[in-house]
Amino acid sequence: MKRRNSGELTRKIKQRAHLLGFDGVGIAPASAKPGNDLQFWLDRQYQGEMAYLERNSDKRMDSTKVLEGVRSIISLSLNYFHPQDLPYKQPRIGVISRYASGDDYHDVLQERLKRLLDLIVQLAPDVEAKIYADTGPVMDKHWAVRSGIGWLGKHTNVLSRGSGSWFFLGEILLSLELEYDAPGEDCCGSCTLCIEACPTDAIVEPYVLDGRRCISYLTIELREDIPEEFRGPIGNLIFGCDICQDVCPWNGEVPHSTVQEFELRECNQAPDLRTLARLTREDFRKQYRGSPIKRAKWRGFIRNVAVAMGNSGDPAMVPELEYLLDSEDSMICRHAVWALKKIGTPEALEAVRQYQAKNSDAEVPVELEEFSGEQQEF
Repeated sequence: MKRRNSGELTRKIKQRAHLLGFDGVGIAPASAKPGNDLQFWLDRQYQGEMAYLERNSDKRMDSTKVLEGVRSIISLSLNYFHPQDLPYKQPRIGVISRYASGDDYHDVLQERLKRLLDLIVQLAPDVEAKIYADTGPVMDKHWAVRSGIGWLGKHTNVLSRGSGSWFFLGEILLSLELEYDAPGEDCCGSCTLCIEACPTDAIVEPYVLDGRRCISYLTIELREDIPEEFRGPIGNLIFGCDICQDVCPWNGEVPHSTVQEFELRECNQAPDLRTLARLTREDFRKQYRGSPIKRAKWRGFIRNVAVAMGNSGDPAMVPELEYLLDSEDSMICRHAVWALKKIGTPEALEAVRQYQAKNSDAEVPVELEEFSGEQQEF
């Protein structure tokens, strides 16, 4: 490959990245491979049903298996923070993680990464490159820390002094030799607020997350029933979770994002659980087109809504939960049954009994068996 002035090339790349709106840009040598943390995590099965993490673990550990001849990895961050008070204490309202309140970040990041790569190709036409926006076998957090974007917080999100943890990460893998940045320095100190605040105790030790317990995993990645032990702690969170980030001191004073696509969509402003429960598959598809929320799929999202309605304890939710009992999806029915039992009013329990009478076969009795006999406890 043609020899170039790596310092000048690095300067131009970073200048262009900032002009494109990236808040942070750092560069690390591809030789700075991740340690054994991923394998440690996988060995404990903390990935849950996210089999793709294990399937591509060799590529995540060695970037040369992603791009042969890779020399440098550019890590970029894009602030998505828009001020909003999440309605944790309004049980009739669903809580949606801030990152999902606007348009799909994959699309926004991809477009900007492609524009940055276009410039790099102009400067170095013979370069080989690949871009990733949380879309491939790349250890985003490792490279963000190694390139100086920030440090890994005890909640396992990357933190920076300027943007807290409210940013997305993307990477460009290059066959170019560039100038490299110093790794980020850990500034968490003795703080353990994130660990103490997690409702499901998913942060099993500092810097280690059991994904199977994380509310983000349970409401987005998990495709089947949410384990009963976690349904109560989920509260009214229906897509993702920001609790560990909300309590982090580094997130106290963060500038607002200038990215228009990340602004709060109208449908995500105080979404009423009873309205969401009535969404059809087609309604869901239309309402969340171009949104990260589509990741949960209709059945997973309605499952989450049912759990949140149960946790509200509000008798006003009973008609919508009865409506969900008629769903063709048995998983939704099971969670609606749980929610009605959680509300526990005579009307809610009568709805369950009637449902039991009509559905005495297949998967239903698993949720209803405790209703036989001593039902007066409700």
